[in-house]
Amino acid sequence: MTRREVRDCAFKIVFEQLLRNDDVEELFEIADEVDEITVDDQVRGLVLGVVEHAEELDAIIGKYSKSRAVSRISKLNLAILRLALYEAIYEENTPVNAAISEAIKLSQTYTYQEDTSFINGVLGAFSRDAENSKAEEPANA
Repeated sequence: MTRREVRDCAFKIVFEQLLRNDDVEELFEIADEVDEITVDDQVRGLVLGVVEHAEELDAIIGKYSKSRAVSRISKLNLAILRLALYEAIYEENTPVNAAISEAIKLSQTYTYQEDTSFINGVLGAFSRDAENSKAEEPANA
């Protein structure tokens, strides 16, 4: 599977978990049974990472969401934001700008235009702060 396909499958499971609040392992089994979502080690790793860090990711989303409280963000948008932030923070091989770009592509596929703008705004603000933090770090001597 391509990285984009992995991300799409992970997004669908993260979204389903937000909707149903079921155990993730049960959702993996259901996905395997219906054969609509591929669950391999990469998908499993992304989903488990997002679920494990959900509170931290939501705190970051809350910090950068100026117009909506996290509890008021649609589950679709929340799943996309959590996945993008998880990748940007924890996936060493995924640059922040790539995580944002892929989140925008997911948003364009599954949400409304205004949702895409909202997601872009939240992730853009996060990215600017991340860049400023890196610029302020002292160089190794």
